[in-house]
Amino acid sequence: MKLKRTYRFAIKTSLFITFFITLLLSVFLFVFYTINWGLILAFALVSYAFSFVVIQLRVERFIYRRVKKIYDDLTLLESASLTRGSITTDMGTLTKEIDKFARDKKLEIETLKVREKYRKEFLGNISHELKTPLFTVQGYILTLLDGAIDDKNIRKKYLERANKGVERLSYIVKDLDMITKLEIGDLSLNLEVFDIVELISNVFDMFEMRAHKKNITLTFDTDYIKPVLVKADKERIQQVLANLIVNSIKYGKEKGTTEVSIENLIKNKAIVRITDNGEGLEKKHVPRLFERFFRVDKTGNRKVGGSGLGLSIVKHIIEAHNEKIYVESEFGVGSEFSFTLEKAK
Repeated sequence: MKLKRTYRFAIKTSLFITFFITLLLSVFLFVFYTINWGLILAFALVSYAFSFVVIQLRVERFIYRRVKKIYDDLTLLESASLTRGSITTDMGTLTKEIDKFARDKKLEIETLKVREKYRKEFLGNISHELKTPLFTVQGYILTLLDGAIDDKNIRKKYLERANKGVERLSYIVKDLDMITKLEIGDLSLNLEVFDIVELISNVFDMFEMRAHKKNITLTFDTDYIKPVLVKADKERIQQVLANLIVNSIKYGKEKGTTEVSIENLIKNKAIVRITDNGEGLEKKHVPRLFERFFRVDKTGNRKVGGSGLGLSIVKHIIEAHNEKIYVESEFGVGSEFSFTLEKAK
């Protein structure tokens, strides 16, 4: 790194020294000899030049070594902004760069704190999600080993319950694997043209019985006589619709409604809306709705089932299509999830 010289300090200091020495010489000549203005002027110029050179070289070298130490220390902290420029002995420039460095590091530390908080929360959530079915399976197996295996009725019932716990573990691991692949771009999409209306109807048929148990009506906002063709991964979009419709049933009110509408957003985009009149969400929960394992109910209640990863998977699938997903919710009124898709030409 090269030295960037600043002369302001040397110029001013040399001027003061020259003025003082010249004044002292003038007084000396006035008292003891005759004043020779030409001699005094030449002396002043020589004194100024000598003072400037000495101060500039010596003081600058003195400061440079100490400032360079500061730059070296900051460079060890990998400050790219400081290593790009040349070293300067100007304190104003150095102060600005250090202030900028401090602000950048403060922002970086705050970001790391947020990530650390999220990491701890995520590890706590996944630990809880895995622990619950594991302990359930272990409890049933230990009960069978303690002698309950001899009773055919108990044996069958406990094995079925243990199997449900294993299935839940499989769902969590499978969903986590899918999210990981989506995040690193390792899950390829099979893009094809299909009728989104037909796909939604198929999803309605899949969950008709579940909706019937809560007297929830699955319906379109209008009769779609003509097909609405979109270009996307049909299997993944079906997974998105299934997750959103299942959630609307889980958290829907008795005798409620889940309504799906398809609208033209712009020339080459369509937007699919899934609206319900269920529980709704408080505004403070909406920003975190797509986080892994995030649940509004902090008591750990899992009566509604699921892996806790459904909405996170939905978000990643939609973003893998380079599309957007939106959510609007009002507590006690209901929720609306919507996402965009590319229309087929």
